Amino acid sequence: STTPIILYNVPGRTSSNIAPETVNRLANDHANIVAIKEAAGDLVQAMKLIEICPKEFLVISGDDMITLPMILAGGSGVISVIGEGFPNEFSKMVNFGLKKEVDQAYAIHYELSPAIDYIFKEGNPAGIKAVFKQLGICEDFVRLPLVCISNQLRTKIKSFVLNAKKNN
Repeated sequence: STTPIILYNVPGRTSSNIAPETVNRLANDHANIVAIKEAAGDLVQAMKLIEICPKEFLVISGDDMITLPMILAGGSGVISVIGEGFPNEFSKMVNFGLKKEVDQAYAIHYELSPAIDYIFKEGNPAGIKAVFKQLGICEDFVRLPLVCISNQLRTKIKSFVLNAKKNN
């Protein structure tokens, strides 16, 4: 097939990690494998992918908290969760990172990092759905076996979103 394929390395969801050497072999052996969503949460592993894979192969962050360091190490971009709730801010951070404007990028990173922690604290997608509710996008319920976030976390997310709205 000539259909472009993005590998999906999210051990938290699949219970299996794809080793960098395996990714490199797949990228070299199959022209239609063009990228990887790398969400192992391991910056050293991401850097190894960037180092050993073909230059045209895209190493895309799938972990919001380490997106900026991955981009600064040579990563290509991000498939984000927090970017769905705060697209303008997260996109600015990514673009500053791609342009190697480190101070501006990290300023935004540190502004968003509490929200990144919040949305994953009690599980995805419940956390981001709580952000969406505060933004008026949708309700925050999830299907079983998933559960909604606690009231304590909901209060923190609500406060973060309200402050973010005030500052923009």
